[in-house]
Amino acid sequence: MVMTIFPLSFHLTFPGKLFKGSPVAAAVVVAPALYVFGDSLFDSGNNNVLPTFAKANYLPYGIDFKQGVTGRFTNARTVADFIAEHLGLPYPLPYYKSKRPESATLTGLNYASGSCGILPETGHKYGKCLNFRKQIDLFNSTKEKELKRLFNKEEDKLSEYLSKSIFIISIGNNDYINNYLETTPHEETKEDPQTFAQGLVDKLADQLQILYELGARKVLMFELGPIGCLPSITRKKDQSNESSQCVEKINEMIKDFNQRLGIMLQNLTSTLQPSNFILGHVHSLGYDAIQNPFKYGLKDTSNPCCETWKNGTSGCIPFKKPCEDRSSHYFWDAFHLTESVCSTIASRCFHDSSVCSPFIKYLVQL
Repeated sequence: MVMTIFPLSFHLTFPGKLFKGSPVAAAVVVAPALYVFGDSLFDSGNNNVLPTFAKANYLPYGIDFKQGVTGRFTNARTVADFIAEHLGLPYPLPYYKSKRPESATLTGLNYASGSCGILPETGHKYGKCLNFRKQIDLFNSTKEKELKRLFNKEEDKLSEYLSKSIFIISIGNNDYINNYLETTPHEETKEDPQTFAQGLVDKLADQLQILYELGARKVLMFELGPIGCLPSITRKKDQSNESSQCVEKINEMIKDFNQRLGIMLQNLTSTLQPSNFILGHVHSLGYDAIQNPFKYGLKDTSNPCCETWKNGTSGCIPFKKPCEDRSSHYFWDAFHLTESVCSTIASRCFHDSSVCSPFIKYLVQL
């Protein structure tokens, strides 16, 4: 899928020595930086160095990516990568990337971590991961230990840089997949879905306010996709439903969370001024692509492209050859999207106000 980069421009004065010899020095970019937070949908390699089973640092992950295997949980680029391309920026390197050049910090970093979520307990059964609050703490460390030094402790210039940078977030999926939806011995004491969703949104609001206090002003938060359509969900015996391709009971839970999320982001934009907390409406887009694949150039919206364990409900089996026509598949493994679907989401978010309002290309001009 061809990605079009619009000729928008952004001018910000950095200390000249920072970009000496860097391709960013000669380029006019749309925004100074892209900072990425989230889970495995956005992780670009942070989990590679963490003691966790949630890793994607082996083939066939990255089979179609020009840099090869990096730790991305898909066959090539993620939504975050495509957004970086639209903004005229390099792909944000993972925070834990060894020997990061200074210019990489200035154009944005990626703090996302597979299997983690909003709640600190989410995902721990797989090992260590970076929950959202931990990711924010690492961004704070970046600001205090790297950015302040790079801006020669000129607070005004640093504040301007952060206020015009784009912050994108995709978090919360695992709080359902690896937490709430799991069967527990005390199932009867579990919170009702509405109470759980509101508690999750309230905790997220507190975390987003911290990000605002650290300088973020342009924040794009993606809502949760149709989790009830994931192969990891639909192929479980207790979730089977002959009348639907998806488990609609779960999708209804997710839509309730998304509605509360949208209201919360509107409230933050009103109370934390100046700021723009934008909701990326990807649930309906993803669901429509699953139900009407041919509209999106897809053929298979039910099966993982790569070979998986447990009847198609896991990650990719290492080094097994994936399906040939990867661009026509919706799911890469039992949890994650193919590059084709990531491309569609990013492109629509950049140009379509029904998906992201304001579109990212106008958000950078605000």
